[in-house]
Amino acid sequence: MPAQFLDRYDAGRQLASRLSEYADQPNTIVLALPRGGVPVAYEVARLLNAPLDVVLVRKLGVPGHEELAMGAVASGGVRIVDIEVIHAAQVTREELDAVTVREQRELARREGEYRGDRPLPLIRGRTVILVDDGLATGSTMRAAIQALRQEQPAWLIVAVPVAPGQTCQELRVVADDVVCGITPDPFYAVGQWYEDFGHTSDEEVRDLLARAATLRY
Repeated sequence: MPAQFLDRYDAGRQLASRLSEYADQPNTIVLALPRGGVPVAYEVARLLNAPLDVVLVRKLGVPGHEELAMGAVASGGVRIVDIEVIHAAQVTREELDAVTVREQRELARREGEYRGDRPLPLIRGRTVILVDDGLATGSTMRAAIQALRQEQPAWLIVAVPVAPGQTCQELRVVADDVVCGITPDPFYAVGQWYEDFGHTSDEEVRDLLARAATLRY
């Protein structure tokens, strides 16, 4: 099937059109999952006239098959694991713990890289739109949701341009609303639905967060 999005910015603009009810709402904030979710979320935040920030999450990849998620870690000491994947891949507790430590270090590095001295955004009592460039299993998104629930948002929306229908359905159990732009079947992979799914750099993330900070709400 042909790609549905030119790039992440185009995907963000298309996604924003499905979130128009949240435009110009002073209590709304858009949070991106770096790195690939930031260009998407930048367009969503710009078109909804909402502030933009990031929530840090790292996938826990199966050793030797890192593209396969066996869980995720997020800011605030959150870790979720997929027991079925761990058992199927015969991952030991020692291997799981080693991957967790490595990804928590990378989480801390990115926190400093993207946020610097900026304080964490206020989440309590706000409407949060949580954005990524797409979902496969949804493990990183679930970790982000779990981390954000600790901050007691009033309403938590997951918004992505593309994901399997089953993943979107499963996330409706833990999020207050889920907006999936397209839910192709068969799904293949997130990048399949983008003409340009190139690497998003730390520099691009920093630049977009800085540009978003200059916008008026």
